[in-house]
Amino acid sequence: MIKVSDDASKRIVSMMQEGGYDASADYVRVGVKSGGCSGLSYELKFDKELGENDKVFEDNNVKIAVEKKSFLYLAGTILEYSGGLNGKGFVFNNPNAQRTCGCGESFSL
Repeated sequence: MIKVSDDASKRIVSMMQEGGYDASADYVRVGVKSGGCSGLSYELKFDKELGENDKVFEDNNVKIAVEKKSFLYLAGTILEYSGGLNGKGFVFNNPNAQRTCGCGESFSL
């Protein structure tokens, strides 16, 4: 399962509305792709459609779609939103990552 913090949920719902998405019907698509300074990087976007290989979770009023291959890397992850002095953005707290880069956008297992 992938969890969503309160702050991330509020920001996601707001961003979805601004982008013409409906948080009660549409999805936040979370994934992993090759690249980044640590080998793998996170993807986050909005989607209205589900693929046949998607796993779907709902947490904190957010529907999350994850392709099954990416889920192997993301199981147990908590999606958080940081708006502090170090910049604003989504943060993936991934218990599977053994190493992350300085910016937190890539990781390795």
